[in-house]
Amino acid sequence: MAATAWRAETIRSLGAVRPPDRPARPARPQTLPPNRMPKRRLGGAGGRIAMLHALAHIELNAIDLAWDIIARFATPDLPRAFLDDWVVVAQEEARHFTALDELLGELGSAYGALPAHDGLWEAAQKTSDDLLARLAIVPMTLEARALDTAPATIARLAAAGETAIVSVLEKILEDEISHVEAGVRWFRHLCETTGLDPARHYQAIAGAHFTKGLKAPFNRAACDRAGFPPAYYEPLAVD
Repeated sequence: MAATAWRAETIRSLGAVRPPDRPARPARPQTLPPNRMPKRRLGGAGGRIAMLHALAHIELNAIDLAWDIIARFATPDLPRAFLDDWVVVAQEEARHFTALDELLGELGSAYGALPAHDGLWEAAQKTSDDLLARLAIVPMTLEARALDTAPATIARLAAAGETAIVSVLEKILEDEISHVEAGVRWFRHLCETTGLDPARHYQAIAGAHFTKGLKAPFNRAACDRAGFPPAYYEPLAVD
C-alpha cells in the first residue's frame, strides 16, 4: 500500500517523473460529459442507487486527485508535512469509496453500474500546471461545495430512516472538513511565502474558473471549522 510505504520511508523520491494526464480507470462506468448525464431518479431504491453511485464516483476521483497532487507537484521546496497531509486525504477518500460501494452492494448494485461524468478530472487537467490553482479549485471550492450540500441530503435521508447511509455520509462530511482545511492551510502557506494575499488570490483563481460565481448559501459553520474564512468566498457569492 502506497501510504504504508510512504510512512515507512521506503518511497525515497517524488517528482522525478510527471504523472499521466489521466489516471487508470476501470472499464466501467461509462463516462459522459456533464450535460449528457441522464437525470437522476428520485425516490425508492433506484434513487438511492443513483445518488450513492454519483458519490462513489466523486470519491474514486478524489483518491486519484490526492495522489496526483503529490506526484505532480512534489518538489524539494515543499515540506514533508504537505505530502503527509495528502497521503492521509488519499486514504480517507479510499475508505469513503469502499463504504459507498458496500452500500451499493446492499442495494443489489455496484460501482460501474451507471454512467458517470468526468467533471472532477476536467478540473484537475485545468489546474495541472499550477499548485495554487489546484488547491483553490479542488479542495477549497469543489470539496467545500460538498460541505454546503451534504447537510440537506443527510437530513432528508435521516427523515426517511436511511440510518446506514446517513452514518456513512456523516463520516464523509466530517473527513471532508479536514480535507478543505488542508487545502486552505497549504494555499495560505504558499501565498504567504510568495507575497500574495491569500483571499484575493483565491478570488482571482476561483473567479476565473467559475465565471458565474459560487452559488450560495454556504455552510458557514463547516467552513469555519475548516479554517476557511468567509472573506475568501463570500465576495464570489451568487444566489
